[in-house]
Parts: sequence; structure tokens; C-alpha cells
Amino acid sequence: MTAPARIPAHERLRISEIYASVQGESTHVGKPCVFVRLTGCNLRCSWCDSVFTFTGGEMRRIDDIVADAHAFGIHTIEVTGGEPLVQKNAPELMRRLVDLGHEVLLETSGSVSIAEVPPEVHVIMDLKAPASGEAERNLWSNLDLLQPHHEVKIVVASREDYEWAREVVRTRAVHERCPVMISPAWGLVDLAALAEWIVEDRLPVRMQLQLHKVVWGAEAQGV
Repeated sequence: MTAPARIPAHERLRISEIYASVQGESTHVGKPCVFVRLTGCNLRCSWCDSVFTFTGGEMRRIDDIVADAHAFGIHTIEVTGGEPLVQKNAPELMRRLVDLGHEVLLETSGSVSIAEVPPEVHVIMDLKAPASGEAERNLWSNLDLLQPHHEVKIVVASREDYEWAREVVRTRAVHERCPVMISPAWGLVDLAALAEWIVEDRLPVRMQLQLHKVVWGAEAQGV
């Protein structure tokens, strides 16, 4: 039996899953969307809901990944993780999807430079608040690379996190670069209270919930 050919390093990515659902977060919430979830992450956020992506996965050719994602017949495709940008070939995956005419979203932690991301891609970039345990890993130089069609997401797990987010938005004028989303860590922040804080402070952000968890529950995968 002939052993399978080894995939050249410049043509491969490690993938956890590819599936179709509706977009659960961001300004694109509710859209039919194909999710291409890459394996691996350089962070260990306290509230992470995708720990299963840290290890495992399957090494696949980029062309095969693109073909599988395209075959769903859905315009919007999100590249997510884990942290997609820890794999150096992730920008090439996005480029090929863009070239096929897809609207491509990138969910990234903000700890890795977005400089190599194709300009057409809608970057959804996190800023890590203190309760995540990874606030020191924010790559602040990424803010200079943000474009109007990008957006920033800050997950808050406490009143202290919210106050941190408020100061970051105000002092760094993040909202003047692109939309800013404030997202409660699932089950850790009172939703009505968070809404009240945002309104009281006249903070120029959007509050978002994780629609997929509302629909299918917090533990569901592949939705």
C-alpha cells in the first residue's frame, strides 16, 4: 500500500472543523455563514469556549479546504479558531476564498499582527480584557491597521472588565476607526446591567450576544 503524499508546508493548514450555520456574533450576526475553524491558539483565555481547538485537527491542503467551504454555496465564510493567524498560511486561505467571490470574515484574538491579512477581509479583532487572563498579550499596534470595514470585539466578564473596555474605547478612540462590540462572557455578566452601563456612559459601542448559544445552547459545537 502506497503511503499518502506529504502535503508541502506552504500548501497546508491544520483544521478542526468546517460547517455551515448562521453567524452568531459581530455586525454580521444572523447571516448564513460557513465556518472554517483552524486548530491551535497562542492564548488561554479564562472564558474560552473553543478549548477543543487547541490540539488535534487534521492537516489538509488549502485547495481542498477552499473547495469544501465553497461547496456549501454560501456567500459568507468565516475563518476562525483557536487563533487562525498562528498558522502562517491562513492569509493564503483567505486570499483564495476572496478570489472566489466570497465575503470573508476573520475572527482573531488581537495578539498576532493582522498586517498580512488580505485587505478585502472583514477583520473581527478581539481586545482582551483583564478577566481573560491575557490582557498583556494585546498587540496594540494592530489598532493602527484597522480599517472602517473591520470591527473590534471586547468580551467582558465583570464590571471591572467593562470599565477597562470603556477606557480603552475612549482613550484610544477605537470607535473612530471601526465599529466596537461589547460582548458579555456567557453566564458571567448580567445582561440588563451591561446594557444599562453602556447607555449611562453614552459609550459609542454595540452590545452583542452570542446568537448561536441562544439558539443551540452554550455547549453545542458545529453550529
